[in-house]
Formats: sequence, structure tokens, C-alpha cells
Amino acid sequence: MRYPQGTFAVGMLTSLVRTTSSRAAATALPATTWTQRGVAAARNLASSSSTSAGPVDKMESFDNYYEKDKLHKQPGDPNKRDFTYFVLGGARFIYASAARLVALKFVSTMSASADVLALANAEFDIGDIPLGQGVTVKWRGKPIFIRHRTPAEIDRENAVNMNELRDAEADTVRAQRPEWLIIVGICTHLGCVPIANAGEYHGWFCPCHGSHYDVSGRIRKGPAPLNMEIPPYKFLADTKVLIG
Repeated sequence: MRYPQGTFAVGMLTSLVRTTSSRAAATALPATTWTQRGVAAARNLASSSSTSAGPVDKMESFDNYYEKDKLHKQPGDPNKRDFTYFVLGGARFIYASAARLVALKFVSTMSASADVLALANAEFDIGDIPLGQGVTVKWRGKPIFIRHRTPAEIDRENAVNMNELRDAEADTVRAQRPEWLIIVGICTHLGCVPIANAGEYHGWFCPCHGSHYDVSGRIRKGPAPLNMEIPPYKFLADTKVLIG
């Protein structure tokens, strides 16, 4: 902005006069006045220092920048990752243990119970069975035929031609001891129980559908396709047998 030349000169002169007047007034004050002002200022500073600590004593600024920017470090991991990993690992271990127990419990339910295992093996005394006769015992809910065979019956069964048999099997294979025949007394046709000492071959006869078995328990006539089954057994003595 441009000012007229006369106006600028008048302004400069007025400012110079005011500055000179203020300096003259300041120098005109007596010395006692300056002394009193200094004492009062010193007293005020001492009073403020004794009542409250200044910003320098607190190591902070007036705007509290120090407290705001200070890093508050805590011992350990602030994210608690170690604790989180520990909890997750422990939970997985518990889950795995529970799954193992469930699997073992499930498998144990599939195994045979104690009473079934007790019936798995059965011991019988066969010393009182007369020659040429047989008895029926029970093993695992099945009838078991035990026959005390005569020498004539043994010779007759050994003399059978294998070509005549539907389910060819030698008598020596079916009997551990020739005089004792132990078989499962169930017809292999439809599961009936044959009658002993009956039929055309003097062994067993199933009246349901007319199946004939010889004294070795082999099918000789009728609809049954197979010989009567041989259970697992062993002789504990001459007159004691363990089936199962």
C-alpha cells in the first residue's frame, strides 16, 4: 500500500517522540522502587517453590508431553501368547485323552463279556458213556454230540469209499481218538437237531427234511450239503475232554 509522503513522515516522528518519553519516565523512577519490585518477585518465587514442585522437579513439560509419550513397559509378553499356547495345548491334550477313552470303551463293548468267556470253554467227563452210546451236552448254546463208538463202527466208517461222500472227509480226520466222536449236533441244511441212532446209516437222522448222517457225522443222504461240524476240543485225560 502506498502512503502519501507527508503522512509517512508525520507517523515516524510521532513514534520517535513516544519512545523517548517512555524511556525518560522509566529512568526517572527512584532506586527504591526498583528494589521493592525485586524483593517482591523473589518472595513470590520462593513461596511458589515451597508449596508445589515446579515442572523441572517433575521432569515434565507444561503440556504433559512426557507422560503422554512415555513407554510403559510391562514384564512379560503383553499379548499373553505363552498363556494362550499353554491353554490351547492343554485343551487339545484333554480332547485327545477323552477321544482315546471313548474309543477304548467302544472297543471293550464289542468284546465278549465275562460270563460269555466263562462259557467259551467247557470240560466234560466222558468216562460214564457206555460203549456204542452217546450223550448230548451244551456248549455256547449249541448241542454237542459225544459218541463212544464200538470197534465195528470204527472199521465200518474207515471202509467208506470217499467217492460216495458228498462232503468227502476221512474218519481219521474227524476223530482225534477213534473211539470218541465229538461233533456239533446241528443239521447243516436248515439248523435242525438230528435224532441219534436213527437213519439208514445208523448215525443221525434229521426228520425235518430227511438228511441222513453216518456214525462219523458225515452227510450220506438228503438235502444237507455238508458234514456236521467238528468243534475245537482236546483231551485232558482218557475220560475228560475240554471243548472250546
